[in-house]
Amino acid sequence: MHIRYFVALCLCSSALLESNNAYAEQALGHCAITPPLSPSVNDRSAISSLKQDDILIISDKSYAEMDQTAYFEGNVSFSQGSRHIAANKATVDQQKQQLNAEGNLIFVDELFTVTAEELEAKMISNQATLSGARYWLHGQQINGDAQQLEITGENNLVLSDTNFTTCPPESQSWLLEAKTIKIDSEEEWGEIWDAKLRVANIPIMYIPYMTVPISDKRKSGFLFPEFSTSTTNGVQISVPYYWNISPQYDLTLTPDYMSSRGLFLKTEFRYMGSEQQSGQFNVEYLGDDRKLSNSPDRYLYHWNHQGVIDENWRVKVNYTNVSDNNYFNDLSSDVNRSTDNQLSRMGEISYFQQNWDMNLRVQDIKVLGEEEKPYQVMPQLNFNYRSVDLFDSLDFNLNTEITNFQHQDDTFSTATRLHIEPSLVLPIHGPVGSFTSELKLLQTNYWQQNGDDGFDVDDSVSRTIPQVRLNGQINFERNTEYLSQSYRQTFEPQMQYLYVGYEDQTGIGVYDSAFLQEDYFGLFRDRRFSGLDRIADANQLTLGFTTRLFDENNLEQTKLSVGQIFFFEESKVLRDLNAIASSQSTSVLAAELETRLYDDWFLSTSLQFDTEDGDSKKSQATLDYRPMPGKLVQFSYRYVPDLVNNNTNDSVNISQAGVRTTWPIMDDLHFVGNFYYDLNERRSVETYAGIQYESCCWAMRLSYHYRIKTNYEDDFSEIDSREQFERGIYLNFVIKGLGGSGPLGVEDMLNEGLFNYRKPLYLRN
Repeated sequence: MHIRYFVALCLCSSALLESNNAYAEQALGHCAITPPLSPSVNDRSAISSLKQDDILIISDKSYAEMDQTAYFEGNVSFSQGSRHIAANKATVDQQKQQLNAEGNLIFVDELFTVTAEELEAKMISNQATLSGARYWLHGQQINGDAQQLEITGENNLVLSDTNFTTCPPESQSWLLEAKTIKIDSEEEWGEIWDAKLRVANIPIMYIPYMTVPISDKRKSGFLFPEFSTSTTNGVQISVPYYWNISPQYDLTLTPDYMSSRGLFLKTEFRYMGSEQQSGQFNVEYLGDDRKLSNSPDRYLYHWNHQGVIDENWRVKVNYTNVSDNNYFNDLSSDVNRSTDNQLSRMGEISYFQQNWDMNLRVQDIKVLGEEEKPYQVMPQLNFNYRSVDLFDSLDFNLNTEITNFQHQDDTFSTATRLHIEPSLVLPIHGPVGSFTSELKLLQTNYWQQNGDDGFDVDDSVSRTIPQVRLNGQINFERNTEYLSQSYRQTFEPQMQYLYVGYEDQTGIGVYDSAFLQEDYFGLFRDRRFSGLDRIADANQLTLGFTTRLFDENNLEQTKLSVGQIFFFEESKVLRDLNAIASSQSTSVLAAELETRLYDDWFLSTSLQFDTEDGDSKKSQATLDYRPMPGKLVQFSYRYVPDLVNNNTNDSVNISQAGVRTTWPIMDDLHFVGNFYYDLNERRSVETYAGIQYESCCWAMRLSYHYRIKTNYEDDFSEIDSREQFERGIYLNFVIKGLGGSGPLGVEDMLNEGLFNYRKPLYLRN
């Protein structure tokens, strides 16, 4: 141990130590929990030349006895390694290697700042004890008082008769008083014994022992509970427990008690084996659901995995199963929302090279509430090859697929399908536009076995269809003015000629095909169906255009797209399916508009209009008022006629209007609400209202939800016996620093419920 004294007159021991203070201010954020100014010295060269064990003491006055005791008075500054102490006076016992200091005492090291009445430090063991202390943890909002604070040789803190909060000292919304708190600087967690929690200076809870985080490091412990009450679940209380098994594994167990149903247990296990392998398991179980007449057991299990084996191989697994069709409608699952009615079961392994790739996949989709089950892919093998500039800018592509279709119901037909699709593409691109010529050959073979479902299929089918596609686009632009504003306007006309040969496909079963959406971009597809079981013949021309307005900052302010298909011949495949009228000569007229109407007003609309019948096939519009982040009012409307219920084959018209808003009441208090109304049924389908308060040290969200329930037929209850509407009051309350970080924010509230907030895609504020 080397002790070197440096005596100077009139030094200012309260000068800023720039590095420590800048770090603390950046980490503490808007709570403005600012520790006192750190001690410093003027002689930077003296500090930089110190070894880790060397001690530098600066003061106005000093007196020392050789190998005995040294005395320092007036602006005393003590430095050893990363530790710095400022005080009015100090003594150093050189034989005991002990430092005592008192008077306006400030202690600073890499982890914390402490003010105290007096300090006693043992320099050999790097231990220190401070009396009458107040402490601040750097990089965190944590601060508090302690009758005695001990700094161990491992740089841990042991606080006696102490308290703890993440609120500013002048506004302590909550305070945890404890007999003892131990803060482990390496583990970055604190242990608390014999504590009571005060909120607004009112004691509300006694806690014999708990652990709390002092950083983002994971550690086992209870997370903050959530409370709610609803007409379907009654009073609901959930208390999650987080288990940090290891750096690669963790588990969250959530007992969720519902007074109307019983105890609902949710478990989520995550594994992060490496950067290349990760996934999670979910198991949820509700025994003897008291809400339903026959008290069934209800459950869910889910596995999701994605991984990289090496630079070429990829694997993916996604599997979910539930006990009944109404599981997500009745229970607050961690896996799916109530609006999700499809469960994917898929496993895939893929191999990638620069010019080719292949993958093997098995897939089964469970559709909740549907009597007819989709086919299973057991399995499917894909091979894709690409050759760019094969000959004089000519590209060659080869896509192949062999798929085996099975069905859970033995009465349905089964099939094996082989599809080979070579294509030649000649792309021509330039600043003024583009033109792409494409020639394809669609060769498909089926080997089928008839079932007892009443639909006869051919045992063997070979289908060969040629396809020609010519797609061109021209780019025009000009400078213009609208309403005394300067803009750059583009005009992008686009055309596509498509020819697809015809073959009779009535002898082929339908395994994975369905009609595709006829929006503007869908007009320029080369297919009318997803999948390969039906390939519609075509001899048609698509005409469309897009025009855009860009402001002086080159930000898009308006985008309008309009297009329509003109049929030279009617599609025989669609006629065989009775999907179109024989006299159809044009498709729907599809239009989409995104525009900034004025300042903070934005309009987004889309329309699909049948020009032959004069009917709207689909339309929707939203009008947004967004004056600044965190402020929103949105009006919306959607109309979809002749929507068919697959179970009853009845058609209904959807005509709904809604309003959604989020608005700050005060700086820390926000309101979020929405209201959606069915114009045909003349009833509300969803109402949501919530307020959220969030300060630097605690957060609360109180919300009310009223919505129509989606009820499916299942084995547990009849639809007539189920509630048609659900009402609920929900409370989230989190004290930050005690096992939680609070609600996710206003954006999270906007996405609660049946209708999520959708912002126009192409325009910016």
